[in-house]
Amino acid sequence: MRKPEPVTLAASQVRLEPMAADHVAALEAAARDGELWNLRVTSVPAPGEAAAYVAAALKGCDDGHMLPFVVVDTASGRVIGTTRYHDIVPAVERLEIGYTWYGKSWQRTHVNTTCKLLLLQHAFETLGARLVGWRTDNYNFASQRAIERLGAKRDGVLRHHALRRDGTVRDTVMYSLAAGEWPEVKAHLGYQLARPREARAC
Repeated sequence: MRKPEPVTLAASQVRLEPMAADHVAALEAAARDGELWNLRVTSVPAPGEAAAYVAAALKGCDDGHMLPFVVVDTASGRVIGTTRYHDIVPAVERLEIGYTWYGKSWQRTHVNTTCKLLLLQHAFETLGARLVGWRTDNYNFASQRAIERLGAKRDGVLRHHALRRDGTVRDTVMYSLAAGEWPEVKAHLGYQLARPREARAC
């Protein structure tokens, strides 16, 4: 597997750009759309925390185990959220997709499906990953449903695995998608995006 390097991934309505230090204000504005930091089961930066959030993501990039993106609405040019590759392990041809959040106005739209299609296509077809994983809070049922709609398989639960923002310890639900499953999932995601919006659950 090739080492992931900063790259822009684009579709007609959404663009993923490499995260940079000058995205702090735009990410703070995106997080205010729905006051996402109040959600117990996510790690969205609260007001005043975006600079540290971006710095940690960029350090992960420098250390070689993360590749963070900002999500841009191409029509307006506005940053509407973020996502990243993480836990990148080239030796076993594996990476994970996570740290994903979008402003409330963009949730349950085409955005998540489009972003996952871009990230998965790049991971499998350009980087040569053999497996892509996801992890989420055991109480983040919306995230679990979204991952399952992609066609990922539920691998299991890591109990007492990670701290939440409020200091409690969560169980982590693990999912994965293997390279051999990608062609069918790619076709399914394309089908979802092509359906009329009112009949589609993204």
